[in-house]
Amino acid sequence: MVTDRERIMSLLVFDGQMGASGDMILAALISAGASPDVLSPIEDALGIRYVIDTETKGGIAATRVRIVVDSETTHTHSENQSIGHKRDQGQAHTHDESWTNEQHTHNTTESDDHTHSYDGDDTKSHNHGHDHDESDEIEGHGPTRSYKEVIEIVEGMGLDADVESTARKIFNQLGTAEAAVHGTSLSSTQFHEVGADDAIADIVGAVLLLTDLDIDQVYVTPVSTGSGEITMSHGSFSVPPPAVVEIAGEATWSLRGGPVEAELLTPTGAAILAHIAEGVRTLPALDVTTTSYGAGGYDFEEYPNVLRAIVGRSPTSTVSDVSIDASSVDESQSVSETDEFTFDRESIVVLETNLDDATPEVLGSLQKTLTDVGALDVTIVPTAMKKSRPGHLIKVIVKPDDASGVAQRLAAETGTLGIREHPARHRWRADRKLQTITLTVDDNEYEITVKIASDGDGIVYDYSAEYDDALAVATTTGRPVREIRRQAEAAARSIVSSDS
Repeated sequence: MVTDRERIMSLLVFDGQMGASGDMILAALISAGASPDVLSPIEDALGIRYVIDTETKGGIAATRVRIVVDSETTHTHSENQSIGHKRDQGQAHTHDESWTNEQHTHNTTESDDHTHSYDGDDTKSHNHGHDHDESDEIEGHGPTRSYKEVIEIVEGMGLDADVESTARKIFNQLGTAEAAVHGTSLSSTQFHEVGADDAIADIVGAVLLLTDLDIDQVYVTPVSTGSGEITMSHGSFSVPPPAVVEIAGEATWSLRGGPVEAELLTPTGAAILAHIAEGVRTLPALDVTTTSYGAGGYDFEEYPNVLRAIVGRSPTSTVSDVSIDASSVDESQSVSETDEFTFDRESIVVLETNLDDATPEVLGSLQKTLTDVGALDVTIVPTAMKKSRPGHLIKVIVKPDDASGVAQRLAAETGTLGIREHPARHRWRADRKLQTITLTVDDNEYEITVKIASDGDGIVYDYSAEYDDALAVATTTGRPVREIRRQAEAAARSIVSSDS
């Protein structure tokens, strides 16, 4: 007898055909069911409000989000305040790359009757009872701020720890890309791109809305950049802008040109997608529950200018509990030799350091201490160092956003005086699913977890029973560990084969 109890994974897939900007991502998430009420901390902190409407783009009804200055908020800027890259995809704009830090004041008066209004019909709006004037939109609005100043604003919003951490990582990615383009450092540069109020509203808003949707995994298909030229303070430059290319280089998704002559992918949109979404070539298998559309500013004759988000469930991406009698297992099944595998790309950084004075206790604890702060894998290799001293090479794989924190923890734990960062850009990563197999041995039931590896198209190619689980069963039953592992793996293979 076989029983299978699955927790089905929820998925959200962005269709990258028409690129993405921060406001389009916000609109698509709200259209998918996220509550605009979660945006209140941003409105209170920045003195802005989100205006939500419905527009028709190429015959498709889509949600449109505009970020406007609150009518009771006063912003005073110097006359020569530089205006940064406009976040709203589709309005004529200039990329200002002057990186100046003019004087300004930002005075906010909070209203006592600050309320939300949102309904699900075709005239939905979220405008706090104020009339909307497009001249109030905050594209590029706000002071030039440093990365530290932006983070202080985010920290002052009173967000949940996970939301704040994710937003900080996106700002770090965006700011690092802008700094790389201009040959400066993240900490020493005044960032108009990162510091503008609309960029803060887009990034923190996207994280809050995605958290509200409670999605397990986000994917995005290849993202279109558009084509043509954009105007920057130093002249014209071809699409995509340099910051977008920098961000895409660290993302797992791919860029593609076209399909229209316009800028479709903004730096803020790219930074959000780079952090929250894994790249896929085509729409993965899922049972669709919701389809939503976020409108951009452009209107094109041949293409609806919308960011589509498809929400659904994937029975193939689950954590399952399976019960099976070991005596009924067919251990001869295997993956066809003709199967071709495809894997998702994941951006990584490889950190290395050499140690000649670390104690066994310190070395033994590194796997856990570094994993706790973001390490994906930790390898310790015996080696010979100068003067033929025995030592150890520590290799750590991390995501780029976590590299700094892991490096600091590695230094603190080992006392190393230097850590190298290798220029690895990606690793090819298989999908992993855990199944709990209940084996019946001598009329007794035992649970063993089996890790099932598959490629991006769902082709399963490996089964691996957890050693500790198999060892516990082997110790109890007196059977060899390899026999227990083989039976558990064969049981998992039998279940997968019967479902396919």
